[in-house]
Amino acid sequence: MPTIYPFSAVVSSGDDHLGLALLLTAISPSIGGVLVRGDKGTAKSTAVRGLAEILPWIEVYDGDRYSIDPRDPATTSPDGPFTSGPVTRPVRLVELPVGATEDRLLGSLHLEKALTAGAVEFEPGLLARAHRGVLYVDEVNLLHDHLVDLLLDAAATGTVTIERDGVSLSHAARFALIGTMNPEEGELRPQLLDRFGLTVEVAAPRDPALRVEVVRRRLAFDEDPTGFVARYADEQQNLTRRIAAARDLVGRVRVSEAAMLKIAEVCAAFEVDGLRADIVTTRAAIAHAAWAGRDRVTRADIRVAALLALPHRRRRNPFDAPGLDEDLLDRILGDDELPDPPPEPDPGRPDDPADPADPDVEAPAPSPDGGPDSCDSGPDASETGTGGNDAPADEAPSDTTPQDPPVGPGAPTPEPARAGTPYRPRLFTVEGTGEGAPGRRSRALGASGRRIGSSRGRGSLHLVETLRAAAERQAVRGTGLLDGRLRLDPSDLRTAIREGREANLLMFCVDASGSMAARRRMEQVKTAVLSLLTDAYRRRDRVAMVAFRGTSADVVLPPTGSVEVAAARLAELATGGRTPLAEGLLAASEVLRRERLREPRVRPLLVVVTDGRATAGPGAVGRSRAVADHLARLAVPSVVVDCEQGPLRLGLATSLAAHLRAEHVPMAQVSADGLVDVVTGRVA
Repeated sequence: MPTIYPFSAVVSSGDDHLGLALLLTAISPSIGGVLVRGDKGTAKSTAVRGLAEILPWIEVYDGDRYSIDPRDPATTSPDGPFTSGPVTRPVRLVELPVGATEDRLLGSLHLEKALTAGAVEFEPGLLARAHRGVLYVDEVNLLHDHLVDLLLDAAATGTVTIERDGVSLSHAARFALIGTMNPEEGELRPQLLDRFGLTVEVAAPRDPALRVEVVRRRLAFDEDPTGFVARYADEQQNLTRRIAAARDLVGRVRVSEAAMLKIAEVCAAFEVDGLRADIVTTRAAIAHAAWAGRDRVTRADIRVAALLALPHRRRRNPFDAPGLDEDLLDRILGDDELPDPPPEPDPGRPDDPADPADPDVEAPAPSPDGGPDSCDSGPDASETGTGGNDAPADEAPSDTTPQDPPVGPGAPTPEPARAGTPYRPRLFTVEGTGEGAPGRRSRALGASGRRIGSSRGRGSLHLVETLRAAAERQAVRGTGLLDGRLRLDPSDLRTAIREGREANLLMFCVDASGSMAARRRMEQVKTAVLSLLTDAYRRRDRVAMVAFRGTSADVVLPPTGSVEVAAARLAELATGGRTPLAEGLLAASEVLRRERLREPRVRPLLVVVTDGRATAGPGAVGRSRAVADHLARLAVPSVVVDCEQGPLRLGLATSLAAHLRAEHVPMAQVSADGLVDVVTGRVA
């Protein structure tokens, strides 16, 4: 068995919120688990795997696959009753792979016994194995959404119910749920993010001395794992004893009315949605008080709990950076300590109110802190123009043609356009059934989703249909059941056909030239892209963006599901210069070509936002049409959003749409809301 890096040897940077959050959820799993967000190489997995090593051992029945507590008469095991006494064993750390199936998570029929003896016996899944232990999901943001839903429901209720394949069974599933993720690889949906009790942002230490200490300890561990672990044995044992003591104390920690009111004030001040934040903050404050050895919740406990429970719940949209204003938190909490909760009534005395004159009754007084803190809706009138001075498409602009502002070292730097407030677009789905990557937009056949049938193709085994196919052929095979065994043939094997949802790639090719800046089109485009990002990350879509201006085109947003990165890139996008339309289309074509090599089943939609002018270099219009014809031959679904306005129009965008074989949408008929509808409705 490999040696685990000690939890107490993990070097933190500043406030150790990661270690504290893991300890609190180990003390009180009802908090709802921990989500650890951070860049790669920040010891997320190392800390989680080390946590299981310091948890107190538990008592279980020998041979009980569900690990129920022998001292808890309220829970029963499907494997019971048991004749032997309980035994002790270490706490399990169960890892849920990103590619796990629903059967592996919840459990399924015991395949060997079903095929050999025809017996119906349930084989527990990972949730049963994780009961009273730690369930760890690395890269939880990449886990299929339906698995995350099942996982968080089990963590919230503490129970798993299986009703499938002729099996009806329930068992306890109380565990410390811990998920880790790298935000650059995509975000969690807000509904799933809220279900995690606590969240921690981790980063590599910036202090050179701390970085050197990390390297020194890691090298020492790699050189002599056994000796390194032995050096931290005392610290590990001290943590184990403190966790056990805190678990015994957590049920006796009292929360005063003043403390609960203060928690409600904090949650209301930070405008968190729902009441789950209040409940989780209260539970975390109780666990922190027990960890500190106190029997009442103090101001310090509430502060720590709020810092861990609220940051991810106050994000209104995925572009909001997680975090909490600590100065505002301190102003809400104030400087005065909370009053003690009233004493619990003595069973031997009547419940009469205390007499202030009674010398045996002391009025509660505030006590000092028991411990340190741990841890735009449409175009406005100014944008419209006559358009009568535009030059013909194949001619260079005349002196009366609106010129693109120059770009270069001597040119002034234009102020980047700002996007408006993102909005929620309507959902449009693709007709028919695809086979793209798992998502939440269009119907697709894949490895996830509900089971709608069976076939002889490749995929996960459909046990019931396999047994049914074999049973139908027993009479033909002449022997029926041989020694109680069902005879199987390779032709009997059936795989499940599952229908779920797929994700799509939305590819924006945006004109960022001077004409777009003068007419303020970029504000509408950026708002539409940000709105699509909000919807896309919830549905697992990816979005890319190419901007062209001056003499070249840049991939300002590679295909990504990270809305934080996308919002930052879009905010920095500048405008000005001439219009290299052909270069923009070529850059978009190259991005789509690479994506098709990486994901052959991806279904992209190219959205070209331009007025159709091509002014960068001689023959610019002809080159742009040639590139458009090339994209049309690649059968890339496209939409051209025409930004040209005024009573006299050249129809250049209309001509571009004809060469692309794309849908032409005039900007006058497409507000920002309409642009989103076009995009989401045309992913085909």
